[in-house]
Amino acid sequence: MGGSEIRFGEKLAEGKTKVIYAHPDDPSLVIMTHKDNLSAGDGARRNVLPGKAAAACETTSSVFQVLNAAGIPTHYVDKIDDTTNVVRRCEMIPLEVVMRRVAAGSYLKRHADVTEGARFDPVLVEFFYKDDAAHDPLVTDEQIVEMEVADRVEIEAMRAGGREVFEVLEAKWAEQDVVLVDCKIEFGRTVDGVLLVADVIDNDSWRIWPGGDRTRMLDKQIYREMPEVTDQGLAELLRKYVQVAELTAEWLA
Repeated sequence: MGGSEIRFGEKLAEGKTKVIYAHPDDPSLVIMTHKDNLSAGDGARRNVLPGKAAAACETTSSVFQVLNAAGIPTHYVDKIDDTTNVVRRCEMIPLEVVMRRVAAGSYLKRHADVTEGARFDPVLVEFFYKDDAAHDPLVTDEQIVEMEVADRVEIEAMRAGGREVFEVLEAKWAEQDVVLVDCKIEFGRTVDGVLLVADVIDNDSWRIWPGGDRTRMLDKQIYREMPEVTDQGLAELLRKYVQVAELTAEWLA
């Protein structure tokens, strides 16, 4: 479908990297359009990266098609242009579900006794409450229940579902000799209360190390670690995002 043919309903929500619109014809669906925005440090660093939205949309579309094919319940329906998806309408659960195979990032800051590269088997799953002002704090099952964010059955379903998502994507990346270090996903509930993997899974969502070599990383961590953001640095970053979109598109071949 060409971009000129897309009709949007009312704007329902807008985040740092996407906008959600009502579907003009089907109340069980929404239209999700990706933005060229890039941010880090809970929005402390922000840039616009023309071309990122298309790369993010392609990556998300490929990843969710692979998850759907694996029988994992997701909100993904279709890609309707370079930057736009149709997805099932969900009430989002305000948790980031983070799966870790390799110790990196914030985990190391919280566990000084663990060295970068230590492996978790089974995959470690952590929950973070989505709150930029509080810097998305780590939360326990008990806190999630106390805050009435999710019940214990849903928490266990998200933990098991997160591991399943990770293992499917880990296997796909392994076919290309890329190590999936960690991955962040979100869940939503349909109007019927069915739990689905939702939101996006793109190059902002994971750490990926070709050949297991951190110095060859292809993901958003490159942006986080830039001493200074330059046009040259952003151009190189976009090349990585496009490369990842191309690699994940190969999963559908």
